[in-house]
Amino acid sequence: MAMGTRRHRQRQEELWCRRDLAEAPGHPFYKKLDEVLEKAGFDEFCEAHCRQFYHEKLGRPSLAPGMYFRVMLIGFFEGIESERGIAWRVADSLCLRQFLQIGLDERTPDHVTISRTRRLMDEATDQEVFGWVLRQVARAGLLARLSKRPSVSPGLAPRNKRPLPRIQLVGEL
Repeated sequence: MAMGTRRHRQRQEELWCRRDLAEAPGHPFYKKLDEVLEKAGFDEFCEAHCRQFYHEKLGRPSLAPGMYFRVMLIGFFEGIESERGIAWRVADSLCLRQFLQIGLDERTPDHVTISRTRRLMDEATDQEVFGWVLRQVARAGLLARLSKRPSVSPGLAPRNKRPLPRIQLVGEL
């Protein structure tokens, strides 16, 4: 499978009348998280660390690594325990579409695509990317505290099923 990148997805938006588009104010946490990740170069970081799992030219372009990890972060932060649940939540939320930078005229990733992309990555890459994200989020002050209560979210749990610590988010930013 060839690696999709954020750069290849960039395109000119279609012309729409503003009054015809659905809008959501967005969640302050996801707005701030998006700013933190963009400033830190999250998509480039993910593409560099995941390049080894993709073929240069063969196969259809996959879910971009940055989008895949953002989808998994949604599952982690919202406590969604299945890839189907994450896919449903993303498809149902305008706020999360904004966070993932998916236009209203684009399809959101389905659970099969999320699952296939997840199987490409190894545990070390998952841990490295999620650890990097948590450090960025902590530096930005988006975490209230880390607790020792285990998470059972399969989207972020290591492949050996060791639980990750749950995170309590800062309320309104």
